[in-house]
Amino acid sequence: MSHTKVIAHRGAWKQENLPENSIASLQKAIALKCYGAEFDVNLTKDSIPVVNHDADFMGMEIEHSTYEQLLTKTLANGEQIPTLEAYLKEGLKQTDTKLILEIKSAPSGKERTLLLTQMAVAMVDSLQGKSMVAYICFDFDAGKLVHQLDSSAEVAYLNGDKTPKEALAVGYTGINYNYKVYKKHPTWIQEAQDLGMSVNSWTVNKKEEMDVLLHQNIDFMTTNEPELLLEMLKKNSL
Repeated sequence: MSHTKVIAHRGAWKQENLPENSIASLQKAIALKCYGAEFDVNLTKDSIPVVNHDADFMGMEIEHSTYEQLLTKTLANGEQIPTLEAYLKEGLKQTDTKLILEIKSAPSGKERTLLLTQMAVAMVDSLQGKSMVAYICFDFDAGKLVHQLDSSAEVAYLNGDKTPKEALAVGYTGINYNYKVYKKHPTWIQEAQDLGMSVNSWTVNKKEEMDVLLHQNIDFMTTNEPELLLEMLKKNSL
């Protein structure tokens, strides 16, 4: 069971009340030695990829705001909204914690989603971060495009509406479904692993849910409670 790896959802923010998706929450995930730090990327009106979960940032719609406009607001710890470039540069200072880049689906539709996908893959490449970055997305075509742009990229599908075989067929290397999907399709974890795919689950925050997935030998869990899961894994390994 102890082979399961921990991915901090939006960084490790909860215990120290840090802003989600902040540089500080990334640094905390690295300090905890999590396998990965997950973060979300949206595209501004002037096509700057920024790290934020929601389509709006403190009341400003990202897609309809320039990056300069977003800089007028600050996070609770004084940080400004991180650009993808700044976030990657911070994360790439180390080699222990992988950067799990979620390509958010653009509110205006697929064209902007695929533009963001192209920009994200190009930026990772330009920063020589390929070995340290994996991609996740809800838009099925975004993941297909990641594979087309970088056939060596790790990319997992989030939406839960495709079988492992369907995802593999277009270039996905993993599935990353809500834990409820695995309750509905209990064979998918093993099916995906038998196909050579990685299997992750989001967002797993309760000990009981963690226990179930640990007993199913899942590869990764994405959680808001990385400290809890790390402690459970440590006890299991004793």
